[in-house]
Amino acid sequence: MTTSKTPLLDRISVPEDLRKLPESDMRQVADELRAETIDAVSVTGGHLGAGLGVVELTVAIHRVFDTPRDRLIWDVGHQAYPHKILTGRRDRIRTLRKGGGLSGFTKRAESPYDPFGAAHSSTSISAGLGMAVARDLSGGANHVISVIGDGSMSAGMAYEAMNNAGARKERLIVILNDNDMSIAPPVGAMSAYLARLASGRYVSIRETVKQIASRLPRPLYERAKKAEEYGRAFVTGGTMFEELGFYYVGPIDGHNLDHLLPILKNVRDMQTGPVLVHVVTQKGKGYEPAERSADKYHGVNKFDVITGAQVKPKANAPSYTKVFADSLVQEARHDDKIVAITAAMPSGTGLDIFGKAFPGRTFDVGIAEQHAVTFAAGMASEGYKPFCAIYSTFLQRGYDQVVHDVDLQKLPVRFAMDRAGLVGADGPTHAGAFDIAYLGCLPNMVVMAAADEAELVHMVATAAAYDEGPIAFRYPRGEGVGVEMPERGQALEIGKGRIIREGSKVAILSLGTRLAEALVAAEDLTARGFSTTVADARFAKPLDRDLVRRLAANHEILITVEEGSRGGFGAYVLQFLAEDGALDRGLKIRTMTLPDAYQDHDSPEKMYAAAGLDAKGIIAAVLSALGDEKGAARVMIA
Repeated sequence: MTTSKTPLLDRISVPEDLRKLPESDMRQVADELRAETIDAVSVTGGHLGAGLGVVELTVAIHRVFDTPRDRLIWDVGHQAYPHKILTGRRDRIRTLRKGGGLSGFTKRAESPYDPFGAAHSSTSISAGLGMAVARDLSGGANHVISVIGDGSMSAGMAYEAMNNAGARKERLIVILNDNDMSIAPPVGAMSAYLARLASGRYVSIRETVKQIASRLPRPLYERAKKAEEYGRAFVTGGTMFEELGFYYVGPIDGHNLDHLLPILKNVRDMQTGPVLVHVVTQKGKGYEPAERSADKYHGVNKFDVITGAQVKPKANAPSYTKVFADSLVQEARHDDKIVAITAAMPSGTGLDIFGKAFPGRTFDVGIAEQHAVTFAAGMASEGYKPFCAIYSTFLQRGYDQVVHDVDLQKLPVRFAMDRAGLVGADGPTHAGAFDIAYLGCLPNMVVMAAADEAELVHMVATAAAYDEGPIAFRYPRGEGVGVEMPERGQALEIGKGRIIREGSKVAILSLGTRLAEALVAAEDLTARGFSTTVADARFAKPLDRDLVRRLAANHEILITVEEGSRGGFGAYVLQFLAEDGALDRGLKIRTMTLPDAYQDHDSPEKMYAAAGLDAKGIIAAVLSALGDEKGAARVMIA
């Protein structure tokens, strides 16, 4: 794959080493970097396609600019693995997304070459402008380069930033990485506009030239073809970007270093305001299995480098995502008012399954969660039943719309929140830790959490049947627990939980999929002589007050367990018990939540154990409430 017997990547520890090599070596460096990225991700799994698409761009940026003095900001961070290899982290690249290893995204605490953390999209231009303004206030002279993908350009935040940057005229370089594919093929007018930049007004001239050129001898035809590429950019220009105040350069081939390097040098040396460089790349470039794949190997498990075959984990039960999708299809067959909305994540949310069954009732609005929520509200106002399927962590981006456009107006939008709780390798940026707290405080919202995959089926049916206002249900990443599945879900009584096992001394009230661990803990506690009740709350809001009152009155100890932050379900229980007077009667109560901290990536099992939300942690909490601190400590170290 390389052009020399002597590897060059071994001579590069940091970008300064790259800049010492002859420019003629950059092609070999890029080839070796691509091979190293493929090999590393084959061991760790992770995001591959995006990184392969920016290998040449990564080499060119670090070659031309004086990083880390010049600030380089990668939007989202899916594409940052080659960047990490070139910036002093090659020796740890096979620890990606593992406990104690490198983050799968850019992370300020990890390296000075990561000046801004990323994982949610469309933030790089805003952050870059902030850095550029700070530089100018301090009298600095360094460059700021923000790299953003065409999929991320579907989010309004990117245009807010560009509008501000164009008006301010700070020196800022924005590189638009146009691979015509985000996680799913980008949708909407933005994608079409970028495509038109490569044709547009020039199309008729281009076709005429192509017809003439096709009759030329081969060498002359190739020269004419290259001339047409440059002429196309000259004629079409970047009208929209220039109207926003940016000097537009491109489009250019993002895999051609002979183009990239001189153009980036020219841009670096320009004495002007904000510049947008439009770079066209191919996601998965240089690795045939990725190039053939529909999603270009966006996210992969460990795989065989030769064949590209991924190591699939053994499935003991269907994933929660698939259970949601299949259940929604089932409900939609009985109700033609049910529609589904995703924000550029059809496969991630399972709505690709729904889309195959009901293509005319499936809406992918692009990376635009704010719009997705209000779009759903508009449909609900006209009598439809929108299921807005968004990862818990991404729904945070549409929170004002949830409050103002949905909850305030009591519109029956159904929020399906995938990836609730801890998510393992993707770490804190993707953890769904806060939705119980941020939705439970809204006056008209109903909030449910599935304890297992069968409960999720019932909650989909409940949401479909509920028309009194907004309703949300949360479920985790990964497989269910292997329970028997109903043929079709049954609508649950709103605000009512259930008793799973009866005891007399200890009560464990679980919300969500920690129920399985609560049952394991109950067995152990009962064996220790502490008769234990386990209840599944089902609803964080409205709270099952009768159930909570009964548990408080009939047990010495009440433990609440949830896969969410402080200020959520446990806080709601405490507030009710305080108002109800139960705390005046000597009840011992403990609320078990995720810690008041962002947990670094690891396996979900280890993350929940570290949070104290496994069976051991529940047992220890009970023993501690009983005053047996030594017993609690022994449980945790056993």
